[in-house]
Amino acid sequence: MFVLTVDQRRSRRDIDRVPDLLDRYRDHGLLRPFDRTAGDEVQAVCEDPTTVVSIALELVSTPQWSVGIGIGSVELPLPETTRAGRGPAFEAARDAVTRAKSAPAALAVSGPDPTAAEDAETASTLVALLIGRRSDHGREAVALMADGLSQTDAAERLNISKQAMSQRLSVAGWHVENAGRILASRLLDAANTPEGHRT
Repeated sequence: MFVLTVDQRRSRRDIDRVPDLLDRYRDHGLLRPFDRTAGDEVQAVCEDPTTVVSIALELVSTPQWSVGIGIGSVELPLPETTRAGRGPAFEAARDAVTRAKSAPAALAVSGPDPTAAEDAETASTLVALLIGRRSDHGREAVALMADGLSQTDAAERLNISKQAMSQRLSVAGWHVENAGRILASRLLDAANTPEGHRT
């Protein structure tokens, strides 16, 4: 199981962004949706590593959030509210978000197998850093592809040639990002299985 613990950065000098986050991820296939736990911190429970990676990368692509991903078991049945949840995954998420506050991409992963968790964290961090270093043109091009447009249609939307669109996506690392997301999801999944828990 995965627990996401997300903490708003520099919250004392910013508005409360938690309500927008709660609304944005209300319908994201989470076992328990994001719930405010204390102050400017929220938690959610998920069993799909691809969803976890997607949410984590979206959050750390802005300067507002630190994201901790905890891996492990949770006490079942899960309570109705996320903040009432207990178990090793919740404890791991607490450790992860604390480390995330000083991590290069504001993202950290903790779990029962430190090596497996570190592998997943490294892959996720590399993708997050790639996304964070894009130019505005690169972000614009990637966003259109994420909306399901073809490169030709996206190029027409941006009023540039197909070749220029291809170059923007290449410089933005779009293909590398997709491969990195898949790798990060696989590593999270491996860290969440008994076979992935090396002794």
